[in-house]
Amino acid sequence: MTGRRGFLAGLLAAGACPRPTWAEAGAPAFLSAARASDGRYLLCGLRASGDLAFALPLPDRGHAAAAHPNQPLAVGFARRPGRFAVVLDCVTGQETARLEAPEGRHFYGHGAFSPDGAHLFTSENDYDAARGVIGVWSLGSGKRLTEFASGGVGPHDIKLMPDGQTLVVANGGIETHPDAGRTKLNIPLMAPNLSFFDLDGALLDQQELDRALHKNSIRHLAVAPDGLVGFAMQWQGDLSDDPPLLGLTRQGGTPLLVTPPAAEAKRMMGYAGSVALLSDRKEVAITSPRGGLAQVFDTATGALKRSFDMADVCGVAATAQGFLLTSGTGDITSEALGWTAAHALQWDNHLVPI
Repeated sequence: MTGRRGFLAGLLAAGACPRPTWAEAGAPAFLSAARASDGRYLLCGLRASGDLAFALPLPDRGHAAAAHPNQPLAVGFARRPGRFAVVLDCVTGQETARLEAPEGRHFYGHGAFSPDGAHLFTSENDYDAARGVIGVWSLGSGKRLTEFASGGVGPHDIKLMPDGQTLVVANGGIETHPDAGRTKLNIPLMAPNLSFFDLDGALLDQQELDRALHKNSIRHLAVAPDGLVGFAMQWQGDLSDDPPLLGLTRQGGTPLLVTPPAAEAKRMMGYAGSVALLSDRKEVAITSPRGGLAQVFDTATGALKRSFDMADVCGVAATAQGFLLTSGTGDITSEALGWTAAHALQWDNHLVPI
């Protein structure tokens, strides 16, 4: 594939000359997929000020992205059950490779780089076997090297832990198959978990929810520099139950589950879209686009500290000043500083730190 050969040649050539940096791509702090007013799908770089650093085309609707740790390269992932992951040079705007899920697999919209950026780990569905897998890709060749079991069904988000040697995977527990679209096939039998692996795929730790909460799909992750993991959940049961939608844990630990206040829980309709951690302030934030609500909790106690109304809010990320929020209406808001920047874009679900 010409794009892959070109990508490899570019990496080899980079050894003989200075490599470009994220500063040359406009110094973005975050990545987000978006839909333009003319219907085009984009992967955008955003500064902490809310300004747009770049907007690059995607072949279809994106979900989340992964930022290369050393070079201005980003991988935009298709929304489940998509089969593409596009590698973009954020300086030139060129597509340098397109990673196609192999036969019998599709992506879940998330991925994570190894510390040196040589490998990409992707959450995938082995849909005929109804099991999750983690694909391992070489960014030098654009080829898929191997895979390992994700430890459950429906792996969604995946993050590299601060030690640089461990991956945490959110196994949402929901079985799907492309022939059934986005229909959920196994709600009575769901068994979500968090699984921790070394980079070779050896399972190090697995944390499950109580059986009474087996319909609480663990979907999205945030990891603090000290190893604290925040996870956002999406309830698949009766909405009158007001389940916890936020969890906090550590590798080898026991999750602390946080339930929103009753009135706000009703608004959220069992759905937390994204999660972010501010470790120095001991704060964690989750969003609910269904409820038009963002919430900030104390990480030590789980107590609600404040709430923020924002229509169709979903993306959230931590900055030095507090949490930054994005909305399907095109707004970017600093909940701490109170400013809003408006764009003629519909931001998709996630705001991914670079």
